[in-house]
Amino acid sequence: MALTGLLGLASTASLAACAAEEKKERPLRPLAVKEQASSIVKSADGYIVNWAAVLANQNPWHFGEQVVATIVARDAKGAEVVRMEQPLDAVPPAGTLAFSGQAIAAQQPVKVDLSYKPAQWKPAGRITSAFRAFPVTDIFERRQKNGGYLVTGRVGNPYRLAASSLVVTALLRDKEGKLLGGTSTFVDDVRADNKPRFILTVDKPPAGVSRAEVVARTWGTTSRPYEDLAAGGALPVHTTKPSTPPFPKDRGRQETPGTAAGQ
Repeated sequence: MALTGLLGLASTASLAACAAEEKKERPLRPLAVKEQASSIVKSADGYIVNWAAVLANQNPWHFGEQVVATIVARDAKGAEVVRMEQPLDAVPPAGTLAFSGQAIAAQQPVKVDLSYKPAQWKPAGRITSAFRAFPVTDIFERRQKNGGYLVTGRVGNPYRLAASSLVVTALLRDKEGKLLGGTSTFVDDVRADNKPRFILTVDKPPAGVSRAEVVARTWGTTSRPYEDLAAGGALPVHTTKPSTPPFPKDRGRQETPGTAAGQ
């Protein structure tokens, strides 16, 4: 066989091997803990244990479902004074999940640990860009006279269908942006033509809180709420018709005489 033929066969085999390699499904990566924080504050009822975290889904084609966080607080002797399991909402493909929670401990805890049950993976019905974020606007935050922290604002819906329930979470950060804690609330019946208001309050915020980062997400341990909204379609970003008349002549680039395309 001629050398040219051998090279051709080798090239074809190499391309086939590359194609087969691309078709192989990449192993799914576990959820990553992007950041997490906890705090312990004395209150009239005992001790408030507050926690917040941000989980990241590094898989672009799968939802992370049925995730459960386990929160354990221990006293100075190592005894458990708080143990709680918190079911988390589904984490969208190539997206993040911010969540928070709190519990009351009768005895003083000195340490808080967060652990996570591995996610169950479900293939997404649409590409990543179809799962658009829920806009949060008109944010106002203020430290109150009694020492509490107030965060208000409005949440929108970029989809045609109404969102029956959304979770709004405020991540409390210090001046450098370090996560200190958080709080969450629910907003129901969020439609494209309304922006319902939310109110978040933290009676005993962690020391050093300077600002809040507010995010909204669908509520539910499975991907169905998000998938249903995406299946109904998103609203166009620009809905206002142009007010000026069209150009009388196309203002696009013109070919230079004597120059062929691609040269």
